[in-house]
Amino acid sequence: MDQWLSTINGFVWGPVTIILLVGTGVMVAILTKAVQLRKFGYAWKLISGKFDNPDDDGEITHFQALSAALSATIGTGNIAGVGVAIAVGGPGAVFWMWVTAIFGMGLKYAECLLSLNFRTIHKDGTVGAGPMYYLEKGLGQKWLGILFAMFATIASFGIGNMVQANSVAEPVLTSFGIPKLATGLVIGVLVFMVIVGGIKRIGQVASRMVPFMCIFYVLGALWVILANYKGIPDALMMIFHDAFTGSAAAGGFTGAGIAYVIQSGVSRGLFSNEAGLGSAPIAHGAAQTKEPVREGLVAMLGPFIDTIVICTMTALVILTTDAFILTDEAGKALTGAVLTAKAFNIGLPGPGDYIVSFGLIIFAFSTAVSWSYYGDRCVDYLFGEKLVLPYRVLYCILLPVGASVKLSTIWTISDIFNALMAWPNLIGLIFLSPVVIKTTREYFADPKRVYPYK
Repeated sequence: MDQWLSTINGFVWGPVTIILLVGTGVMVAILTKAVQLRKFGYAWKLISGKFDNPDDDGEITHFQALSAALSATIGTGNIAGVGVAIAVGGPGAVFWMWVTAIFGMGLKYAECLLSLNFRTIHKDGTVGAGPMYYLEKGLGQKWLGILFAMFATIASFGIGNMVQANSVAEPVLTSFGIPKLATGLVIGVLVFMVIVGGIKRIGQVASRMVPFMCIFYVLGALWVILANYKGIPDALMMIFHDAFTGSAAAGGFTGAGIAYVIQSGVSRGLFSNEAGLGSAPIAHGAAQTKEPVREGLVAMLGPFIDTIVICTMTALVILTTDAFILTDEAGKALTGAVLTAKAFNIGLPGPGDYIVSFGLIIFAFSTAVSWSYYGDRCVDYLFGEKLVLPYRVLYCILLPVGASVKLSTIWTISDIFNALMAWPNLIGLIFLSPVVIKTTREYFADPKRVYPYK
């Protein structure tokens, strides 16, 4: 069974999917004249609050929408994923994570613009948004919308639920000796207390939690990096050199060819920021604004914060401490969260372990909260409001289950459905790209829309 699932996972996350994701990102960058670079500064102004209009349709502010989406993407990928990328592809993989993030910003812009443009405002004021709506209302292909919603619902129970609960339970057991089931029960109760209030409460919680957890982790990483500042030039040199030459074997690291370096960096980068998968548009579609372009610009900050900033901090910790060439007791190279934890512990003996453990806990908890919203909006699209509360209850019941069991199979299934989410979404982005171009051009041609508060 595991071998069969692994084969499927290797296919769905193979060259076709990666080329399609990166290729669509390149296409969007060309068509929008690299809007992610041209309007980067303006995007930051949008989350200041000056552009918020409480009379506009929607449920949360620009900043709350960005926080909710970030709380879903900033997770184990930022700690364990970077460790995997470097362990498999070497330091050069980090460069390709950066490249993926830059084009991913354009993907996030396009998909979140479309999400807000084609969203549905229900009679009670709640919002239905995401790829399923622009695939149905924009592209006229409801069957693709149904496929996406089905894939995302299944993925929510894996990558957003049981995997995250397990990611919290492991470090809590290791660091504090608390049983996994007990941790899972506490997580289930806390998550339910947040998600029962819908996106408004999720946005409120995320807007407080995300800035704190980002600052906490970045400061911890900077502490290690600055303590090992002499290794920074060598680390950066390895990243740029190995990105185009491959990595030589060193210590426990076996080395990697150029193709493997690229594949490792691109796949881990995409996994980290979820650009093109279609998840973030569900949260951004609930933003309180009538301007799709604005929300697209806010959304594109996600991959920058997630991959360019936080993943880079993790990578520099690993590289400046030379942890990536170390081995375990069996002589095998370290990888994943174990590699990251080892690097922090080398850089800061004692506090380093707690930075990683606490980072995993808050990252995973926030991911579980936001992914519940992605799932319940998909359930609402498929079956209507009547099944949303039962979905939320089931979602919280599965958290203790995920915390208690071994999850290798669940990880694989989650990876498969993440990739399957991307396929219908990318079809929508490609064929609705004229809408993205037209909407972008019209918005920036009107100064009163660009700066309405002047």
